[in-house]
This record gives sequence, C-alpha cells and structure tokens, in this order.
Amino acid sequence: MNVPSLERCVRGHSLIELMVAMVLGLMVAGGFVAVFVATSASYRTQTQLALLQESGRYAMARLTRDLRMASAFYCGRAGAVPIVQASGLMGALHDLTTRWGHAPYPSSPAAPYRFPRFLSMRGYDCGRTSCVPAAPPGLPAMGRSVGQRVIGAGVLTLRYLDPDSGWAAGDAAAIAGSVGGAIHHLVIRPGAGEPAIAEVYQPGDLLMLADCPLAQIFSANLQGGDTFYPDAPETGRNLAMPRMPPSFNAPRLFDFNRDFRTVTYYLQVVDAGDGVTTGALMRRENGSASEVVRGVERLDLRYGVEDAAGATRYLAAAQVDDRAGGSIACPQLPSDVADDDYGCLWHAVKSIEVHLLVDGQQVHAASGADATHYAYSIDGDQRPAAPEAATRKLRPAEQGFDPRMLRREFSALVALRSYRPEAALARNPHAPIP
Repeated sequence: MNVPSLERCVRGHSLIELMVAMVLGLMVAGGFVAVFVATSASYRTQTQLALLQESGRYAMARLTRDLRMASAFYCGRAGAVPIVQASGLMGALHDLTTRWGHAPYPSSPAAPYRFPRFLSMRGYDCGRTSCVPAAPPGLPAMGRSVGQRVIGAGVLTLRYLDPDSGWAAGDAAAIAGSVGGAIHHLVIRPGAGEPAIAEVYQPGDLLMLADCPLAQIFSANLQGGDTFYPDAPETGRNLAMPRMPPSFNAPRLFDFNRDFRTVTYYLQVVDAGDGVTTGALMRRENGSASEVVRGVERLDLRYGVEDAAGATRYLAAAQVDDRAGGSIACPQLPSDVADDDYGCLWHAVKSIEVHLLVDGQQVHAASGADATHYAYSIDGDQRPAAPEAATRKLRPAEQGFDPRMLRREFSALVALRSYRPEAALARNPHAPIP
C-alpha cells in the first residue's frame, strides 16, 4: 500500500494567485464604493433640488398672495378710492418714502382729497451699493453679513385693506348724523367673530368708514367704550367732518392704522450652517418683520403699466416713478384728482412680473461643474451658465454666497385684482368730494 508523502498532501496558493485575488477583490470593492458614492451624491442632489423647489414654490405663493391684494380697499375693484378727511394720514402708514412736501411730491392738502395714488405701492431696484429709489427707512443696510439686506435684491412695498377686519356698521351699529349731513357719532357693538374695540383701537388711530359707493378716512375719539365722535376741524385733526354715507350698502368701520396693511418684501442674509450663508425672503407688515422662507438670493420685479395705445409695458421701479421719463401719461381719473401727480403710475400698475433665484442652501460637492450652472432671465441668460460667468449682472460671490450651490429661477406674472381700468373710472366717477 502506497502512503502519500507529507509534501504531496500539503498544498496552498502561490503569491501570484493571492495578488490576483486581491486585485479582483479591490476592483469589486471599488465598484461598490463608486456605486455608493454616486448614489449618495445623487441623493444629496435630489434632496437639495426638492428643498429648492419647495422653497421657491412657497416663496412665490406667499408673494403672489399679497401682490394680488395690492391697492385693494373695501369692495375690491368696485369700491371707492377713499376720501381723506384726516390731516394726519402719513402718520398712520409705514415704510414711507413718499411724504407730503418732499420734492417732487406735493405739499399736504388743506382740503379733503382722495387717497394719493403714489401711496398704493412702490418698488425699489437695488444694485451693488444702493437702491433706486432709495429703500424705505428701517430696513437693514445691504451687505454680506448675517442680518444685513442681500446685495442687489429688489424691495417692494404694497398696501391694501384687510378684508377680514373691522366692524359691521349696519345692523350692529348706529350712525347718527347732524345738521348739514355730517356724521355726529357712530355707536359700534362688535358682532359675532369681530374683535372687541379695546383689542384693536388705540387713541390717536384713524378710522375708515366704507361701503361700496363711498369710503372716508377721518380722526375720531372714543367715548364710553363704544361710541366714536369725529374730531371737529377746529382741533386740527380733520380737514372736514366725515359725511353720512349716501347708502347703507353693507357699511363697515375699520381702524385704519391697524387694518390697512403696509407690506414690504426684501431679502436678508441668514446663516445656513457649516459656514455657509444664504438669503431669506422677509415680509414686514406694519413695521414688524418675519422670515417667510430661506434660500432666496435674488428678487427682481417689473411692473406692467398700460400705455395710451393699450399696450402693457413692463417698467423698472424708477421708470414707474417718473412715468418712463414722461413718455407715459397718468391715466385719467375723476376731475377732482390731478392727472399729473408724481408717482401716479403706481396706481396704474395692472400686473407685476416676479423673478426669484433660489439656492439649495448647501454646498454641492458632486463631480462636474455643470451641476451648479443656472439661467436667470434678468441676467439675459439664454442657457445655463456658471455662477461666476462674466455675463452675469450680479454674481453669487459678490453677494457673499458660495457659488458651489444648486440654483434655479422661479418666475410668475401676477395680475392685481384691484386694478381698475381708468377709462371706466372716468365714465363712472365716484361721488364728488364733499
């Protein structure tokens, strides 16, 4: 019987075989790593794109909701432009850059007048160092630091009456007149769902009494907790006494200081974490600012105004202010309103073109620089270009933002619900000023 020798029983792998196996193993492991890295990068990209899309849609929705309300008073498009009886209108408003007597705006009227057209809204186009016209007081200065206003981002101030505010002045109130048709006093008893007078009204606030045919703003004092007495002109707080409404078509009384909203939109630099900053869309209402959404780097607006030929021209803010260098006449209004008042085209804006540039709020480290390319129509882009392309009017780095982020443009054309064709106003003017 043959017994195998020990040398013949002991067998193994050669060094070459081990090296081949190791190389094959490394190749397989490398493939897994490559797949994992690619999947992880794709996941991060999709996550940033999802955040970017959500931020852009929400920002645009919030903006357009306010824009559609711009210049709205009671009864919307059908309602009257209020007659101002009070002498202190400007003190009841916020974010003003258009005060009486500040050239080229006229001096304060000495008699009752209609709510000025230049107070309906105002936009501001901003460059690297300043805005035209100059931005409202109280906003942060432009800069790259957290808390400052984003360099080059536009600003918009608009005003409208809150339709869900005020007190019914019909069955729940008594409006008493005096000799000559002036209002002697108003007794307000808040109805269901309406706030108590003490929760809203503060001494010195102006009131607005409105129904669809007539609206008037005046000063009054509260007595007995529920009765308003208009201030006599001798006090200096009213130019004239408010008049009894010509009809009682669902009249309503508003606290003008609280219920007439002044809303200003602008962008502010915020900390996105990991040493990265981004912009946040800010909404300031009656002087109090709050953050709407993060990731917004650019805000640009163009204002649609109808010219004499019936064509809509989209103008920059400064062009609206000076009627495009005088080439567009102010729309005709009832005879008691001047047709050449400075800034009158703000009341004639029928639509607003909104452009937002939104980023993913994180540095995008995926391979391939094309991922960070984007198109922004305000820069004149025909196709996506690099963040630092020489053709850009404003580069992210100039604003203090990292160029290695995903960016997308969001745009919308918003029609103003309260836009009134001025020809119709001329054919059917509101009641004359008493």
